[in-house]
Amino acid sequence: MTVTTVTTATRTTGTRCFPGGDDGPPALVVVAHGSRDPRALRTVRALLDRVRARRPGLPVHLGHIELNAPLLSDTLAALGDRRAVLVPLLLSRGYHVKRDIPETAAAFPVRARVARPLGPHPLLVDALHGRLAEAGWDRRPGDAVVLAAAGSRDPDSATDTGRTARLLAARLGVPVVPAYATTTAPTVPAALAALGSAGHRRIAVASCFTAPGRFATECAAAAPWTTSAPLGTHPAMAELLLRRYEEALSDTPTPLRTRARLQPA
Repeated sequence: MTVTTVTTATRTTGTRCFPGGDDGPPALVVVAHGSRDPRALRTVRALLDRVRARRPGLPVHLGHIELNAPLLSDTLAALGDRRAVLVPLLLSRGYHVKRDIPETAAAFPVRARVARPLGPHPLLVDALHGRLAEAGWDRRPGDAVVLAAAGSRDPDSATDTGRTARLLAARLGVPVVPAYATTTAPTVPAALAALGSAGHRRIAVASCFTAPGRFATECAAAAPWTTSAPLGTHPAMAELLLRRYEEALSDTPTPLRTRARLQPA
């Protein structure tokens, strides 16, 4: 009988701890959501190239939850019974992180750990700040920012996005309000209206999306002043994927007070 091991940063499923091996370092499998927008796939592939450049010799693979090839199931099938760390290219907890990814991994012989999502984390804030700076944002009195995210029915997703908003507010020195493209309130237009009514004159939209797509486009269209580009290939994103990989191997999450300064892509 084959025993499949799947672990996460917070809990373990299966009957064994993550085993060692003589097959080299565990593979890094970046798990993207998938999108009908062709720009998303190009962006994710370019991000993985950045990860490979940072860690030569580390096997780096891509698997999608839906919509794009390769699907995660195909990537895991090709790995056989090798060791792998699955790092969600997702910015908060939610159904995909808690259920879809672990359950898919458990269906294959791969010896896998599932890492935490990318947010909240100071490196994510580095990327958000960098993209805002590229868009021309500079702090002035009365400024505010809307942090535009996808949204989820899972309340942990909103909790994580709210924490990212607080970290970004501390970094920028202005109010940052989380808002959502779907499912969760407030919407981006509602958050913009509330901040305007509160007297904020310049309100930027920080795009908390990993790649271009419908949600990012719709949120940008609502911005009255400026909006940042999706996080994409920002160097902090490549570093964060590797950080989550290492954390999953050691089960030692990085404290939120840790920060890294990286130049924008």
